[in-house]
Amino acid sequence: MHHSAGEGEAGSRPARGSGAGVSIDAERLWTTLVDSARFGGTERGGLHRLALDEADAEVRAWLESAAAVAGWPVQRDRIGNQFVVKPGRRADAEAVLIGSHLDSQPLGGRYDGVYGVLAGLEVLRALAEREIEHERPIILANWTNEEGARFSPSMMGSAVFSGSLALDEALARADAGGATVAEALAGVGGVAAPTAERPSVAGIHAAVELHIEQGPELEATGTDIGFVSGVQAIRWIDARVSGESGHAGTTPLGARRDALVAASRIVAEVAGLGETVDPDIRPTVGELVVTPNSRNVIPAHARLGLDLRHPSAGILDRAERTIRQAAARIAADSGTSVEIEVILDQPAVVFDSGVLEAVRSATRSLGLSGADLISRAGHDAMQLAARVPTAMIFIPCAGGISHSEAERITPEWAANGARVLFETVAELSGARR
Repeated sequence: MHHSAGEGEAGSRPARGSGAGVSIDAERLWTTLVDSARFGGTERGGLHRLALDEADAEVRAWLESAAAVAGWPVQRDRIGNQFVVKPGRRADAEAVLIGSHLDSQPLGGRYDGVYGVLAGLEVLRALAEREIEHERPIILANWTNEEGARFSPSMMGSAVFSGSLALDEALARADAGGATVAEALAGVGGVAAPTAERPSVAGIHAAVELHIEQGPELEATGTDIGFVSGVQAIRWIDARVSGESGHAGTTPLGARRDALVAASRIVAEVAGLGETVDPDIRPTVGELVVTPNSRNVIPAHARLGLDLRHPSAGILDRAERTIRQAAARIAADSGTSVEIEVILDQPAVVFDSGVLEAVRSATRSLGLSGADLISRAGHDAMQLAARVPTAMIFIPCAGGISHSEAERITPEWAANGARVLFETVAELSGARR
């Protein structure tokens, strides 16, 4: 296990704050995180555990055995979501839902998603050890296929659970090799088979997802905890440029209708949106497909795949207008035609102020520092937020690096987040202490 500077001793440092250190077992949490990386761990300290592959099946079985040792039932639904249930005093009460996902990107990091599930497991263990009674059941979820690396779309399990994606549609999705989600679930066997009893979104009182930030802000400002107020809006746009192919050697410059040259000018316009529209926008051109794609043929067609993100849909509207106007101007200049199509328009998500206040209160009670953040990445909590009062908690990650084998956190960061989750869950579940 690679440690960043000073990381080794971080876990043994006493946590700040008068109330800290009496809830979760920081050393056990870290050991559990390290242990879980056996399943799909890479030589470079990362994780390769795609949804419903062999490593995912192994880590699911490992989670279920941890629940069995504690005597907690595990329930599963028809998309393979796992739910570890710690009963409350009132069996009929709506539950508090925590957790995240155990699948990873190809050659991804060990903490994205995984930390949220295993910190949740530690919260359940700590409540049980201290014999703290709570009114509401507490449910720890491992959502199927959050990453979307093997099967599209991402956040699949939570989308089916919350009702925004039809089960049949999800089950029919196939990976690059042609295997469907339904076939992959069957291949995984018992750890993905539905149980007779399973939670429904209607039975959830509140949801909290603990996650690494996947960005640099918390570490850069020396802040312990991020209070995630929402998730930025995402708009995907395809720009299709049509020109005319011709011989690279014989076609005069003035007679060319070069689709790639026009597309390149559009790329430059997109890259400049931070200056022309708003400095907080995140514009990316991640795809370029050129036809006929031959070195000595002037390109006849070019397709650009754009990803635009900002907390405000209004800013994305302005960015889209700017792109459309620039594309029309570039087309007129270059003798090409440009077609602009929006293929995804995902609105911003605003998390619940009441659940966020519980997170803030927990952070204050522990003497930890906190700051308001917008999530720049998508998370399962987004899917739940439309149906259930939901919030997220962020901890720092080293250098803001994620979706990479170089993704790192420290034991101290891990413990701080788990303590905040413990206090938040205690509050939301009606714990008696």
